[in-house]
Amino acid sequence: MDMCHTAGLISLEQALEKLFSQTQTITCSETIPLTDATQRITATDIISPINVPPFDNSAMDGYGLRFSEWDGKTPMPIAGKSFAGQPMQGELPQGSCVRIMTGAPIPHGVDTVIMQEEAEETAQGILFTGTVKKGSNIRRAGEDIAKGSSVIPAGTLLSTAQLPLIASLGVSTVNVYRRLKVAIFSTGDELQAVGLPLAEGQIYDTNRFTVRLMLEKLNCEIIDLGVIPDSPEKLKQTFIEADKQADLVISSGGVSVGEADYTKQILDELGQIGFWKLAIKPGKPFAFGKLSSAWFCGLPGNPVSAALTFYQLVQPLIARLAGHSQWKAPARFKVPVTTPLKKSPGRLDFQRGVLSVDNHGQLQVATTGHQGSHVFSSFSQANCFIVLERERGRVAAGETVDVEMFNYLLKSE
Repeated sequence: MDMCHTAGLISLEQALEKLFSQTQTITCSETIPLTDATQRITATDIISPINVPPFDNSAMDGYGLRFSEWDGKTPMPIAGKSFAGQPMQGELPQGSCVRIMTGAPIPHGVDTVIMQEEAEETAQGILFTGTVKKGSNIRRAGEDIAKGSSVIPAGTLLSTAQLPLIASLGVSTVNVYRRLKVAIFSTGDELQAVGLPLAEGQIYDTNRFTVRLMLEKLNCEIIDLGVIPDSPEKLKQTFIEADKQADLVISSGGVSVGEADYTKQILDELGQIGFWKLAIKPGKPFAFGKLSSAWFCGLPGNPVSAALTFYQLVQPLIARLAGHSQWKAPARFKVPVTTPLKKSPGRLDFQRGVLSVDNHGQLQVATTGHQGSHVFSSFSQANCFIVLERERGRVAAGETVDVEMFNYLLKSE
């Protein structure tokens, strides 16, 4: 396919720009216990109510003293001990030192801690043998986190990287955006739900199953409306019900040119929907717009096309609607390919690939084989996309290509 046959297609960047320019975060929020906040998105900044550490404490096991009283040659008697949870009471007496352990509060009067490896016990007291610098080995209150500072910004997805930090501040509840409500269904008389026997001419509805799995990983509230037969009345009623219940409606099938014209007619009646021809492969047909209340995305019918358009377009849209402002698309980097790749100019091509390390420790990538939009087994073998530029043609083994690693939506491990 040459460029003149794809002139009417819009690029992935243009499609994303259209999505983002028309949508905004659904701003409803709720306050929930920290223990229930995994995979939720912060609606406001999390502000620290305390200093971390909450008091000056020792960074080493050793001895605390007043720097002005150290002369480098006179042993200093031990006036007491300061352990974590058992601080020394009162002020350090003149001319003495205190035995102190890591994390213990710094007693009044102490301004320097010397590690025990640089101290020698004598009959007269502790002789410090190393070089002493004023203020050494003391962690100051608020050095890590200052009281009143923003610890986690709004729009952050909470996971095991953030939740223990919040817990360390003594914060027991967080304000988060409510979970996005997403209605899903597939269209087509030929589709059968997974788990039921196939009638003659039927295939399993893997698209809805795949979309549901990815929505679960995105922590959406899923409204599964099943398989809708090729009936204008039933399809229209399904759109109306989905629009009432959801923030976003996702269907698969019926968005290709010439397919089920009544689908486009119904969507035109219920809202403002654009049918796009995307300059990507797989996944040329895609629909996006607004029903009376909910946003709508129409995915292609082919399984790989549906998964790819969800991954590249719906995933960032959901991040936008759900308030996940910290979301970033997977990075791309250049790697030599070890296998030749078939490619015609005209569309940005996402081929499934396997990234590995060769015997010299260098990254390399290979195709998973046949790249047809119906060959979903390629996803189970792959760990990345090989991204080939729109104008690029065939690729020979040894050439450099862009690689985009799968994120957690598609990772098999």
